[in-house]
Amino acid sequence: MIEVYTTDIPNKIIANSILTNLKISFPKLRFNYDIEKPIINYPCTHSILRVEGESFNIEKVMLYIHKLGFRCDVLEDKLCKY
Repeated sequence: MIEVYTTDIPNKIIANSILTNLKISFPKLRFNYDIEKPIINYPCTHSILRVEGESFNIEKVMLYIHKLGFRCDVLEDKLCKY
């Protein structure tokens, strides 16, 4: 199972600290973080948190990020029309 979240975690320094804590709290899961540009107005600009594991509670990960003071939402699966 893979879930992708949008977050307002602003940079890799903070993300690395959060990822370390996530790995301790959820040792059976794998985490990955990406940011492309500065987060000015969430959710239009955001960072990405990917979580992978056999199974996990989507809300628990979101709640963990919220408790750290950051926003976190499941990335909507939508098709773009050109």
